Amino acid sequence: MSAQQTAGAGDGAAGIRVMVVDDHPMWRDAVARDLAEAGFDVVATAGDGEQAVRRAQAVGPDVLVLDLNLPAKPGVQVCKELVGADPALRVLVLSASGEHADVLEAVKSGATGYLLKSASTDELIDAVGRTAVGDPVFTPGLAGLVLGEYRRLASEPVAAAGADEPKAPELTDRETEVLRLVAKGLSYKQIAERLVISHRTVQNHVQNTLGKLQLHNRVELVRYAIERGLDDE
Repeated sequence: MSAQQTAGAGDGAAGIRVMVVDDHPMWRDAVARDLAEAGFDVVATAGDGEQAVRRAQAVGPDVLVLDLNLPAKPGVQVCKELVGADPALRVLVLSASGEHADVLEAVKSGATGYLLKSASTDELIDAVGRTAVGDPVFTPGLAGLVLGEYRRLASEPVAAAGADEPKAPELTDRETEVLRLVAKGLSYKQIAERLVISHRTVQNHVQNTLGKLQLHNRVELVRYAIERGLDDE
């Protein structure tokens, strides 16, 4: 990916490959058009779940803008299959539903963010740009819901590790510091400013941490950090 800015428009969109999936042709075409006009490279669109999986595997987008209510195969299944096959894929759900169960199910299936269709074009463009660099993007109010759910999961008893299980990989002090700020909900840009390092350096630390912990995306990373109480430090 050649663009590393969190801005969604202009140069920040250059080189970011996007695919739009929605079963309503007029909505799908309008979203694709708006993103293309903002500078994103819209590489494909799809109108049902099975078509979405086939085309995404063929074109390899950086960001999948995905509706949940799809014929042939539901959006959460599309997300689960594609992220499972390519953990580097970022998925931004764009849905008419703000139901808590839908939001949590989407995030657990691998979505990076969740935006309601009531969002403005500018909000969508910004969200796609931020999703591309790994920032979790949620319609206001939904981020707290997701964080609260991970806190609940983290508070549940976890089976003790067996004697034969490998020790948790050790992170460097800087990786731990970045992980702590990720758990607090800071964007990569905010972390870079806080630690006085570049945005790319923050991304590298996050990618190294994901690799060491064998996690797939920032959402899983946040849960890992919360389970270990890093967000409270």
